Amino acid sequence: MVLVTSVRLFLIFENKPREGRLAQDLVVGVIYLGAGLALVANVFSLPIGTLIATSGAFAIVLGLALQSTLNDVFSGVALNLGRPYAVGDWIVLEGGFQGRVVETNWRSTHLVNGTEDLVVLPNSTLAKARLVNLTRPDETHGVSITVRFLPTRTPAAIEETMRTVLLSSVSIVKTPPPSALVVGIDSQAIEIELSFRVSGFSLAGAAKSEIFDLIYRHAKATGLKMAGPRDVAIPYPEVGLDGLSAKHPGTPWRLLESISLFTTLTDDEKDALASSMTRRTYQKNSMIASQGSKLSSLMIMRTGVAVVEHTENGARSELARLSPGDLFGERGVLVDAAEAGDTRALTFVVIYEISKEDLAAVMRDRPALAEELGVLLSRRMEDEEHLTNANALVHGPHPDTLASRIRRLFEIPKEAEYL
Repeated sequence: MVLVTSVRLFLIFENKPREGRLAQDLVVGVIYLGAGLALVANVFSLPIGTLIATSGAFAIVLGLALQSTLNDVFSGVALNLGRPYAVGDWIVLEGGFQGRVVETNWRSTHLVNGTEDLVVLPNSTLAKARLVNLTRPDETHGVSITVRFLPTRTPAAIEETMRTVLLSSVSIVKTPPPSALVVGIDSQAIEIELSFRVSGFSLAGAAKSEIFDLIYRHAKATGLKMAGPRDVAIPYPEVGLDGLSAKHPGTPWRLLESISLFTTLTDDEKDALASSMTRRTYQKNSMIASQGSKLSSLMIMRTGVAVVEHTENGARSELARLSPGDLFGERGVLVDAAEAGDTRALTFVVIYEISKEDLAAVMRDRPALAEELGVLLSRRMEDEEHLTNANALVHGPHPDTLASRIRRLFEIPKEAEYL
């Protein structure tokens, strides 16, 4: 009993009581077997050799009857000693099946797949299979994405745009640094491979979704066109203006058209707003807005990447990264509040700004715009609150309260009254 307790305490102190269940059972079984044989030999004075020889024939018969089960048991012992995986690891088997290990026992290993279903695999199957452990040697997981663009720009220019995409992401790890490389070129397309790592395999799906969204936004901002499949020869059309762009060729108008917040505006309202927008440019590492300042214009990212960093007690924390199509400055414009952090350009940045007076004129005609801006500001304040200590700069009220405050400040009637 002392030996058995020592084994169990050792596994507990190693913080691996669940992973060591099979080894614990094996060692405890050997201890009890040795104690039983010693008891028979010393207390009952029976010949142990004769007893073992007699039980040998029975063991052969029992082994043949339980061949499949014993195969799983000894395979489990081998897997436990070799430790190709542990509880919590993501593994991929031959055929593409993948899952997260949740339990190992004498006969089988339990996995949870991507749809949260429990899969039970015999240990003998795993012992023979070729598997890839996605969690070892460290928790980070590598991801690669290949995208194809029409050859309307130089490969170097497209590659630089894709590096900006990776710089915009907040879901990928920065060390080792991500990369964007040209991996193919022909008359139909230029292929770029984006390689990056995430902090865990379970985060790979969300990171890929973010990267795809950023690819679309940066490509649209820089005028890049996606190419068709590799094996399908589709002559790409001449790059020109579509019907709406031909009627409204200006960049401010196209920028408004690409942002969902302004899609409900009429063409005349967009024309009026676009004509009042002002273009600003910022060099790399230049300060766009400082923490504690109050912006008097709504800022819209046209191209480039900017970062918002909050400083408190000498410590800096990143609040957000801004990409083409993102808005900021609504805090000062809508509720006359100070910025929660320093907004700094990470690349060359082009911004179009809408003054408070011009935005107010549109919101008086479109009261629903105040509601949407209130929701946008509330969500941003909630995100900032999760990333920093709660304080007056980042602690945001409910969206309905914000929308009511915006309507009062800008003297905007409720939508029901407007209708």
